[in-house]
Amino acid sequence: MIAAAFPPKDEIARLTARALLEIKAVHFNAETPFTLASGLPSPTYIDCRKLISYPRIRSLLMDFMTVTVMREAGFEAFDNIAGGETAGIPFAALVAERLALPMTYVRKKPKGYGRNARIEGTMTEGQRVLLVEDLTTDGGSKLSFVDAIRDTGALCGHTAVIFYYDIFDGTEDRLAAHGVALHHLCTWWDVLAEARAQAAFDTATLAEVETFLKAPRAWQDARAV
Repeated sequence: MIAAAFPPKDEIARLTARALLEIKAVHFNAETPFTLASGLPSPTYIDCRKLISYPRIRSLLMDFMTVTVMREAGFEAFDNIAGGETAGIPFAALVAERLALPMTYVRKKPKGYGRNARIEGTMTEGQRVLLVEDLTTDGGSKLSFVDAIRDTGALCGHTAVIFYYDIFDGTEDRLAAHGVALHHLCTWWDVLAEARAQAAFDTATLAEVETFLKAPRAWQDARAV
């Protein structure tokens, strides 16, 4: 069961950022940038999957996600909680448990044998489905999952994530154009603020991270090989 009272949204964002920093899920490296899945460089990297190994923090953040969804979408807004393969699966299961709802998951692509399904578990026509994932960058991967859910005849107008980059223009507009509202706990701006409050990284690194967050495409273009 979830708790009866929760902090306001800005405090949820601060505490989520603090938790991610505490378990070292946040990585900043301006001198040797990380390579993202897109092949582009970044001085930032976050690994929300680490949360599954920290029961107290995991429980707290799943409470936060549950109350965020209830506040922003409604208390009885969903009939099914779907996790996106693979990182979203454990978080979807934890949210489904708190909301006492069925849980399913969505494959990135059909498994190629048997029923050739993308949806695992029971999802029925007309069900209102919440898509849960660990994070979103520009929202692109969410659209494929949403379409797979809608192909079953179910409805999917909401997605919830622990972490939202909030640095690329048009992300929420792109999702909204597809009929999807985004719910999140914290962003890079929240993490940067908490990292500064804690002096978690040296000032030069934090300054370079801020430069990237303010103009990520320009930062990447200047360093792309």
